[in-house]
Amino acid sequence: MDKIRIDNLVFSGKHGAYKKERNVEQEFEVYVEISFDATLSARTDKLEDTVDYSGMKNSVREIIEGSSCYLIEKLASNIADKILLDKRIAGVSVMVKKTSVWDNGAPSVTVNKSRR
Repeated sequence: MDKIRIDNLVFSGKHGAYKKERNVEQEFEVYVEISFDATLSARTDKLEDTVDYSGMKNSVREIIEGSSCYLIEKLASNIADKILLDKRIAGVSVMVKKTSVWDNGAPSVTVNKSRR
């Protein structure tokens, strides 16, 4: 399978296990890697024959800026599910990092999903 990666997407949202985290926007960094067959797009060199990177970015933004989740596992899973709506995508890996929750370090979760 071929891969597309989108790194360092940064959006703000209100997610976390504690009430104070869901009341104040905080920064989330997202990395997405998809598996798909690029044979057609590589041959035709046409945008309509590949996966829409902008659409993936917009999906990430909608979910991060949308309804609050308690866990970043849920955020990553929601992003992966939305991306897999594109039938050309065979699998997706989504990493969500909470960049501002600690003074030292940043927790993250990676969710991997594939079309069954």
